[in-house]
Amino acid sequence: MIQALIFDMDGTMIDNMMVHHRAWQIILKDLGLDLELEQIRQELHGKNEEILARIFGNRFTEDELKHIAWKKEFAYRKVFIEQLTPISGLMQVLEQAKGMGLKLGIGTAAPPENVNFVLDNIFDLRTYFSSIIDASMVQRGKPDPQVHELVSAQLGIPLANTLIFEDSPTGVETALRAGCEVVVITTTHAEEEFARFPNVRRFVKTYEELDLGAVVK
Repeated sequence: MIQALIFDMDGTMIDNMMVHHRAWQIILKDLGLDLELEQIRQELHGKNEEILARIFGNRFTEDELKHIAWKKEFAYRKVFIEQLTPISGLMQVLEQAKGMGLKLGIGTAAPPENVNFVLDNIFDLRTYFSSIIDASMVQRGKPDPQVHELVSAQLGIPLANTLIFEDSPTGVETALRAGCEVVVITTTHAEEEFARFPNVRRFVKTYEELDLGAVVK
């Protein structure tokens, strides 16, 4: 029985992933690496410092990695503020979940500055969530399930009784490792990109398509 919902943030609550991808493209080009947007879309997932370490190895110190990550996120927020809005139907689904007595949490690879950027600029959004875990609170980024384990612990609901909302194959793999089924929001990736995952319960383009009562049965 589903007793809790855990939401990823980027691409799942807000449709912002292409802005992130373009910010990465600019930052990486400045560092001497010219990647196509499609390659970035497919390969760059997780905590920023982990992404940079995977790409560049030990080229940068820990402080340099943090500074590069900060520059990338600053560029993203500056561009996206004018477009910041929840995915259609999200607020209604959160209200419905609240009325059903479901506990709600956020488990995201975004840094705290970006989480606050979203939650403080969309009216009332923060009030729905009893647990919010961001990249600064985990030692191991997605697809390691630590982020979901921490949300589950704070909510007091076993992961076995939790449904996760995600938008990327990496996110769905994270949920699979946590033992959870997933509703996929297809803002960034097409349905066929999830064909290898057995834990996808539903695909929707927006939350307006979601019958929450049917999904959580």
